[in-house]
Amino acid sequence: MIITGASSGIGLASAELFASLGARLSLAARSEDKLEEIVSRLGEKAEVIAVRTDVSLEEDCRNLIERTVERFGRIDILINNAGLSMRAMFKDCDLSVIKRLMDVNFWGTVFCTKYALPYLLESGGSVVGVISIAGFAGLPGRTGYSSSKYAVRGFLDTLRIEHLYDGLHVMVFAPGFTASNVRNAALTADGSEQGKTPRDEGKMMTAERVAEYLAEGLRKRKREMVLTPLGKATVAVHKIFPRITDKVEFSYMAKEPDSPFHKTK
Repeated sequence: MIITGASSGIGLASAELFASLGARLSLAARSEDKLEEIVSRLGEKAEVIAVRTDVSLEEDCRNLIERTVERFGRIDILINNAGLSMRAMFKDCDLSVIKRLMDVNFWGTVFCTKYALPYLLESGGSVVGVISIAGFAGLPGRTGYSSSKYAVRGFLDTLRIEHLYDGLHVMVFAPGFTASNVRNAALTADGSEQGKTPRDEGKMMTAERVAEYLAEGLRKRKREMVLTPLGKATVAVHKIFPRITDKVEFSYMAKEPDSPFHKTK
């Protein structure tokens, strides 16, 4: 099993859960120090390797797949979890921010999936894309984030159809708001990190609970999972009454402290 973005949040929680279940893990992230600490801790439960990977770089993704196959001889599951967020109005945003999000969130998923696909087809395995409710309904102040998550969903939905009769399992996984480091590391209009979260993390689903849902989705080979009551309601209503969800999302996100947008006449 390969997990990208494994050094924190959902990726780390998933690594810990699957290690406890005895999975053989290949963990990828940019921070080599964090990865090595995680491997030393989880190595007592399962066979684990760390591969320093910047998923926005094609060669890093190719290396991740090659190192995994060299060690384990096969790939059964690829969890494309590495992700980056943002918080800024598009009109104020440097285009390099949008490109960075697409490079990490979309191209990282494409690169890893491309090189893992032959092995996943051979094993009848699973490829997962961790997206967001923002991949179903546009999230104001997060144009680059929503765009990248929509793109991942479209990519994986198409991949599923292409391999409908090949035994490949493809799952789009949308956790909703989850307590993690993603908002602290979110990029602002000029590309600098936000440094703090604008939301109450204590009221969100924990990364550990999300990992449990992820494991369930893999076990049942689900095509799509949307978590949290708010997330499910947003996706369902948006399909039928998109104008309503536009207004609700605007009002909901505008209530954030220091929101980059507000209602104007």
